[in-house]
Amino acid sequence: MRAVLQRVKSASVLVGAETVGAIQSGLLIFVGVHKEDAPDDVDWMAGKILALRMFEDTEGKSNLSVVDIKGALLVVSQFTLLGDVRKGTRPSFSDSAPPEAAEKLYEDLTAKLRLSGLTVETGRFRAMMDVHIHNWGPYTILLDSQKQF
Repeated sequence: MRAVLQRVKSASVLVGAETVGAIQSGLLIFVGVHKEDAPDDVDWMAGKILALRMFEDTEGKSNLSVVDIKGALLVVSQFTLLGDVRKGTRPSFSDSAPPEAAEKLYEDLTAKLRLSGLTVETGRFRAMMDVHIHNWGPYTILLDSQKQF
């Protein structure tokens, strides 16, 4: 499972003219599911997202997690994170999980994140979405459960 976390002052996702998810201060999380991902990857990813210290304390140091600041999470599926461009100029998505398996693990991740008590909003799986980001920093982190060891 691969995720791109962006610290945001606000973010929202629209499908057509409908806002399907919106948050204020917190993290926008783009998630791509690998064909070999399993429940352990979901557990690792949720734990890492909630524990990462991406927010500044009173001394200006990144010592606070999204849980510490009681921030919100906006989780957006993005299979293109698994795009492989090592050969040629057209990305290969052969490492992406099939849609049904990816949706299940994506939903499992959002459910795990909700257990934190934080507000968790989502995009719409398999939809073309407009994502509006008011990036705070910018501060962007890449996580990959396949590279955790």
